[in-house]
Amino acid sequence: MKLLATVLSVAVVLSACSRDEPEANAQLGPGNVCGDPALFGEAIGMVEGSGACGIEGAVRLTAVSGVTLSTPATINCSTATALKTWVEDGVRPSVGDTGGGVTSLRVVAHYSCRSRNNQPGARLSEHSFGNAIDIAGIGLADGSEMTVLTHWNGQYASQLRQMWQAACGPFGTVLGPEADRHHRDHFHFDTADYRSGSYCR
Repeated sequence: MKLLATVLSVAVVLSACSRDEPEANAQLGPGNVCGDPALFGEAIGMVEGSGACGIEGAVRLTAVSGVTLSTPATINCSTATALKTWVEDGVRPSVGDTGGGVTSLRVVAHYSCRSRNNQPGARLSEHSFGNAIDIAGIGLADGSEMTVLTHWNGQYASQLRQMWQAACGPFGTVLGPEADRHHRDHFHFDTADYRSGSYCR
């Protein structure tokens, strides 16, 4: 009788574990945003903003394909997916083994309800809708960094230009140091869908 009771008790525990495990994995495992195992962070849903600003289905992204973000980026899933494509097809191949390989991205802007380049009277920036992210540097395993400001015409010029070019396609707009004075120290990437093709400068 004791043996039967023990067997039934174990069966109940195993049944409960099997029911709970998928939910626990979904909450704790990497890749719990945007349905993509390469995107890690937190789903935060609707982000309210004044006027036309805001994001529907926002995520707070902390890592992409094993590459960490210097600060969590609040963006939408389309932008997160484009960033993943850029990291995998642009950043990693361009960096290669330099400095031991890429480990992080220095994020200098993500969601913000503001005008383009913070200029009075300008139309709303794509940052206002979670469509944009700005990257100023590529962190390497040895602790050094490829920076857009310092290395665009310097030591890592070729690699940074390859990364810039690789962003054309995944993103609708790609701006860098040669676009204008507002982008001399970072890459601006956005997934604006009002253009028929990528705009890269």
